[in-house]
Amino acid sequence: MLNNRSFFQNILLFLTITALLLFCLFPFVQILSTSLKHQHDWGNPSLIPLRFNLEAYKELLGLSKRNEVVIPESVKKLLDNPLIKKEARERIIAKYKATSDVFPFPRYFLNTFVISATAASFALTLAVFGAYSLSRLRFKGRTTIQRSVLFVYMVGGVLLMVPLYQMSVKVGLAGSVWGSLVSLILYYIIQTLPVSLYMLGNYFRTIPYSLEEAASIDGCSRLEAIFVIILPLSMPMIATVFVYCFIIAWNEFLFASIFLRQYSDFYTLPLGLQSLFVSKNAIWDRIMSASMLTLIPVIICFMFFMSNLTGGLSEGGVKE
Repeated sequence: MLNNRSFFQNILLFLTITALLLFCLFPFVQILSTSLKHQHDWGNPSLIPLRFNLEAYKELLGLSKRNEVVIPESVKKLLDNPLIKKEARERIIAKYKATSDVFPFPRYFLNTFVISATAASFALTLAVFGAYSLSRLRFKGRTTIQRSVLFVYMVGGVLLMVPLYQMSVKVGLAGSVWGSLVSLILYYIIQTLPVSLYMLGNYFRTIPYSLEEAASIDGCSRLEAIFVIILPLSMPMIATVFVYCFIIAWNEFLFASIFLRQYSDFYTLPLGLQSLFVSKNAIWDRIMSASMLTLIPVIICFMFFMSNLTGGLSEGGVKE
């Protein structure tokens, strides 16, 4: 089909897309620019730093030397006051100790990756079998379930926060770190499962049913047909759903702050970023560097799965 747009319409479309692209990318460019600037360069409106500074990245990744922070003279005079108790003196000194572990990125990254990958794997497994049953099987109430499956997703997380936490407390999960992790993973599954069912169900309907009939003639059971026919032909959508579930869990903050607040060793990256922002170590280059380190794994994950996000593979699977 010929392109009916005029030259000026093409120029307008190009300018519009370029403006939207710049609008979306500018915050990330600003974050990267600030993370690479020295403190004396923060007032520079240019996005290009006068001199690149990687100390914040080295500090957050544990690559820099651990240096003790010098205690100001005014604080030293205060510490010499004999009226100050030993406990108070130790608390004051602790505030001025080295802060090389202000944002332990490797630990936060591992926590976030394990939680996100576990939740995405369980959600994807449940979604595959649930979507297959909704798209292929015939049973009473199937249409009602299909139409109401997205209702849970329409309910905001704030409304679910109190009842889900109360349920975790009553069953004894919220009283331990592992119980809190299980509760958090269960919430991520609940949050991502409706859309996963919807996306996979629609995709399974595009796969010709004659392929499964041919597999059944060859002696395959319905379960074997899922693994032999459905899953290989659905890899693009399965990769898409996994990335969707993974990113939702990776960026989630509200429920992580509820279930993991008292377990600092199990903080996720969003929760660690918030703790860094409100701490005495909240320096702009450090905050922006931590933000970039949080974004990079998501970008790498998306680029890694890009080869599978290209469409279906079932075209031509049935010989006419």
